[in-house]
Amino acid sequence: MVVLNQEEIKKLILEEELIREYIDLDIQLTPNGFDFTVEKIFKFKGEGAVDFSNTERVLPPTEELPFMEPIPPDKRAWWWLPKGVYKVRTNEVVNLPIDLIALAFPRSSLLRMGVYTHNAVWDAGFKGRSEFLLVVENSQGVKIKQNARLIQVIFIRINKPSYGYQGIYQNYK
Repeated sequence: MVVLNQEEIKKLILEEELIREYIDLDIQLTPNGFDFTVEKIFKFKGEGAVDFSNTERVLPPTEELPFMEPIPPDKRAWWWLPKGVYKVRTNEVVNLPIDLIALAFPRSSLLRMGVYTHNAVWDAGFKGRSEFLLVVENSQGVKIKQNARLIQVIFIRINKPSYGYQGIYQNYK
């Protein structure tokens, strides 16, 4: 396994659309990854269920959180989040080839604010928009601006698997 560097990631973005719908390639590229940005934030409105075969899986209902008012002159609005757990949808859409997986970590600025993320593995062959959990532990809450960079995604080259991701989130929008 090899973690891709900035040049390898940029080449895959430009030549194979590894990532689409990003805000600013030069700002979001990091030495060893790519920063993903927030498109929408949701709060959970009920319970979920998970089982071994996924035949009884139930995703909990969510509600999209509105922006704080007023919208600033730069047209990028803010969310204010009290302590709690939220689902974040990213602007970016990934298109992983069969020989790449991806892992994500919170940006260190979040950790310094008492906020962190939880992410699943992006399996080889996954295509679609991503979601992750944002956990606000700071008792005073946190403000998140629209399109803020929240997670750093790293890409790892693996031995070619026999097949890629085939789950229900393939081509998720």
